[in-house]
Amino acid sequence: MKFNTKTIHGGQQPDAAYGAVMPPIYQTSTFAQATPGGHKGYEYARSGNPTRHALENAFASIENGTHGLAFSSGLAAIDTILKLLKHGDEVISTNDLYGGTYRLFTKIFENFGVKFHFIGMQNAKDIENYINDKTKLIWVETPTNPMLNIIDIVATVNIAKAHNVLLAVDNTFATPYLQRPLDFGADIVMHSATKYLGGHSDLVMGALIVKDKELADRLYFIQNASGAICGPQDAFLALRGIKTLHIRMQRHCENGKAVAEYLAKHPKIENVYWPGFETHPNHAIAITQMRGFGGMVSFTTKGNNYDEAIKIVEHLKVFTLAESLGGVESLAGHPASMTHASIPKAEREKIGVVDSLIRLSVGIEDEDDLIADLKQAIEVQ
Repeated sequence: MKFNTKTIHGGQQPDAAYGAVMPPIYQTSTFAQATPGGHKGYEYARSGNPTRHALENAFASIENGTHGLAFSSGLAAIDTILKLLKHGDEVISTNDLYGGTYRLFTKIFENFGVKFHFIGMQNAKDIENYINDKTKLIWVETPTNPMLNIIDIVATVNIAKAHNVLLAVDNTFATPYLQRPLDFGADIVMHSATKYLGGHSDLVMGALIVKDKELADRLYFIQNASGAICGPQDAFLALRGIKTLHIRMQRHCENGKAVAEYLAKHPKIENVYWPGFETHPNHAIAITQMRGFGGMVSFTTKGNNYDEAIKIVEHLKVFTLAESLGGVESLAGHPASMTHASIPKAEREKIGVVDSLIRLSVGIEDEDDLIADLKQAIEVQ
């Protein structure tokens, strides 16, 4: 079954009770049992729910995995991965990553004795310098948030396998439409399903997908024990969103390309970060592991002018100034004061998250309207 078909039919069967084409919302906390332990596959909704199970099957299908898990948020999914570790274990993470992930790593898990190394991974060989017998996990975002750096998944997989280290890839920006890390050998794929998988800015959710049953069982045990589950209504909404993922991503990619190319030619714009440019440092790697370059674009104003950046985001009309990304509507954000404010300024600026950086989540509106909106906001006096 090819990807476009999987988004609609992957892992799905008509409802057994009445043949409903869309899985019903099973809004229940518990399930009747004929005898103690004698149930029809579900006993308590924290441990399993038919609507959530249908979504988890869909997650597994579109990522070419065998097991999917749906969580109350992307951070709840990451938290579950980190709970595979113990005091004294070490993690190697990309240094350009979502601020909430950085906060979870440094403000929560460092307190429990887990050590983190935040490094540039554009050259995967650099990872080798930080691996030792305490290294248990490599954490990768590609493309990264918000600098759109590309990390070589195959090269990182080879390093992880050579040292018997788990490799988890945050695939939120790319989505399985553009990139499927499990196909390259990654152990775990993570999504903030709040973003492109849901696609309509109406839910908060996380996802993990794996191919190894033993690893899936360990993650499920932690999820069930910790209670980090999504509700059935959100699961229903995410299932609906996945069914249009392929056609939405096509338009996100088209519009992202148009916006990136417009910004690159504008005299008031200094740098534009988008992996589709041939000048992008790892463009050649992006071509090998992605089928397109996505709808995320970041840029800076001339002279790293904070006031100029704030003026732009405040004057946008079609783009909405808001947190998050991946919805059908275009959003703009100022990472230094919004999504990445939890990262210390000195650390942010080392990786390029300067005060003039603006991050765009380019939606599926008409590209002419998006470009006209950027033009008027950039050129407003």
